[in-house]
Amino acid sequence: MQAPAIHHYENFPVASFLLPRQLREATRVIYWFARSADDIADEGIASVDERLAALQAYRDELLRIERHITPQTELFRSVAEIIQRHQLPLSAFYDLLDAFTQDVTQTRYASFAELMAYCRKSANPVGRLILLLHGQQDAKLHAMSDAICTALQLLNFLQDIAIDYDKGRIYLPQEDLARYRINEAQIAKHDAGGTWTPFMLAQIQRTRKLLQAGAPLGVALHGRFGLEIRFIISSAAIALEKLHRVHGDVFHEPVHLTPRDWPAVVYHALRAK
Repeated sequence: MQAPAIHHYENFPVASFLLPRQLREATRVIYWFARSADDIADEGIASVDERLAALQAYRDELLRIERHITPQTELFRSVAEIIQRHQLPLSAFYDLLDAFTQDVTQTRYASFAELMAYCRKSANPVGRLILLLHGQQDAKLHAMSDAICTALQLLNFLQDIAIDYDKGRIYLPQEDLARYRINEAQIAKHDAGGTWTPFMLAQIQRTRKLLQAGAPLGVALHGRFGLEIRFIISSAAIALEKLHRVHGDVFHEPVHLTPRDWPAVVYHALRAK
């Protein structure tokens, strides 16, 4: 989970200074794994087959860990170390790889339910891993984390509609686009006219409700970790409000947090109850 940014938006803290020192390295390793695998799926000019082969190499390394064989790369030796030290589930790492593979092979999502299924693998495992690093195994806390992580992922999709379209992808439910009579040509033209505003406001409201559903996690967790979560929730809420204020016109009014927003982020994080 991570506060919204403009391009390399993350769903998790990148070893924030708020985290206990002994957990920062494990957090960095999780970030390193997720960021590098995501870049394989997203960045550069590699072909589909090359991307899939590179992601398969990651799966092969996870399989070595599963079989108690020393991984071949520094990254996965570090992954093996934190898995053993903190008793983390390999399934979470496999789920992330499944999501990154899906980024390569699937470019459209028929329904919101289908998009949620993607988020369950692309975003939620990271939040759960971070909770487990802190010894938090309560199912209710994990459910709240899932809501936050999914909301952050959906927020990312809304912020990056034009960027994703340029990569050949649309992370918006096709059924919703059809309901509001929005076609891909409108996205290609960066046209925020017609029914674009009500369409986007509906997406923003759905994302906001998910974020609110997970918000109690920041209060349930104590100390610096809870404060970290509250900062994330606060920054995401402000980004959603900024999206709302520009009527979802991400084509002409790109939304990201600026230094001017941080006093409000801090204020709301500290006052959360």
